[in-house]
Amino acid sequence: MTLSILGIFASLIILMVLAYRGVSVIVLAPLTAMLATIFSGDFPAIVAYTEILMKAMAGFIALYFPVFLVGAIFGHVMGVSGASTAIANFISATFGNDRAILAVVCATALLVYGGVSLFVVVFAIYPIGVSIYKKADVPKRLLPASIALGAFTFTMTALPGSPQYINTMPIPYFGTTIYAAPLLGIISSVIMMTLGIVWLTRRARKLNAAGEGYGVHDADKEIQYNDNTKLPGFVLAIVPILLIFILNFALTNWYFIEFAANYLPAMKALGKSQINGIWPVVISLAVAIVASFILFRAYIPSPKKQLEKGALGSLLPIMNTASEVGYGGVIKALAAFSVLQAGIVSMDISPIIKVAISTTLLAGVVGSSSGGTALALEALGESFKTMALEHGISLEAFHRIAIMAAGGLDTLPHSGAVITLLAVTGLSHRQSYKDIAMCTIAIPLFAVAIAIALAMSGIT
Repeated sequence: MTLSILGIFASLIILMVLAYRGVSVIVLAPLTAMLATIFSGDFPAIVAYTEILMKAMAGFIALYFPVFLVGAIFGHVMGVSGASTAIANFISATFGNDRAILAVVCATALLVYGGVSLFVVVFAIYPIGVSIYKKADVPKRLLPASIALGAFTFTMTALPGSPQYINTMPIPYFGTTIYAAPLLGIISSVIMMTLGIVWLTRRARKLNAAGEGYGVHDADKEIQYNDNTKLPGFVLAIVPILLIFILNFALTNWYFIEFAANYLPAMKALGKSQINGIWPVVISLAVAIVASFILFRAYIPSPKKQLEKGALGSLLPIMNTASEVGYGGVIKALAAFSVLQAGIVSMDISPIIKVAISTTLLAGVVGSSSGGTALALEALGESFKTMALEHGISLEAFHRIAIMAAGGLDTLPHSGAVITLLAVTGLSHRQSYKDIAMCTIAIPLFAVAIAIALAMSGIT
């Protein structure tokens, strides 16, 4: 068993190091997963590849490809039409060029807190971020960290009421709501956002002082068809994004609740117990794409060609992310992982610290905040509830701290979210990961430590 656990950590370290050095995870994830199975001896490596990894990949693609597809098309159309530039010009005029980083973080956070999927927001905000950073001459290498700060930190796990999926996961175990521990969440959000922006702003000044500006990047060529002399107005440009907000909210909170009976019989016939949660965002984005082609028809060169390019742009990100999911699927299937998981959740420490450590460590191993949360709650959700009651700690605090901690080590170099973010922005780990790690690992875990101290003093 010791050798098997060693194999898990060896494969994880190799995966992270080589991913950081630019090796494709589409190739790397299967190889490292099979390495872990060789150490474990649980089953032959080829079995792990074809029967576990590929099925996990296929399951992820089946579930999320529609989101990646419409997200990539929407982001591309907003870029080539000049709508993203128009929005960026308005944001820049409102915030000022010296607050370009704040502008990108706020714009990203607004989309995520408004219900736009984490997988989609990168596509939607990228062309806007490019325009803002280019105008302010902020080094592009900081753009992934700025998007990650707005998407993968406080809006995903800390802000009370966040509509992101991870914020719903503790509810069945703790009997809480998405608004659990509002004071802890707000304080933690302020810490994450403030420290993240301070870090990125100082980094931008340091890089500028060394002579580095925005730079020239091949990945930007796809969104530079439209020059600043022919742009849609801001009001027109913002309409598709407003449509996403309105439709996503209405479909999520009203239509698929009031009219669930129209869909549940068909879902149950297929062996499903509930409505697919990605329907609202897929429909909202599809409508926004159609609206964009109509509203921006005078600004889009070769619409059919742009539709094709947008669709093709979804393939590399989803394959990268699916490969990471496949790796996690193999690791979770190993007997040693169950031992490792049991060891993490059975540590003899304060229960609220235990829930934080268990979710963040498991999220780090599988490269997913929601994956780490699910594993921790499935293994010890009821025990966490019992321990919270015995120690007089609020279950709301458990809810908030569990998911905030999961949003810490989930963005190690092999994380699917990080791989997707870098693929979309056309940058490498070597260029951007240092700043991503500071904004999505170091600062959030510091905020978690503060939140734990506050929760242990009775503040929720």
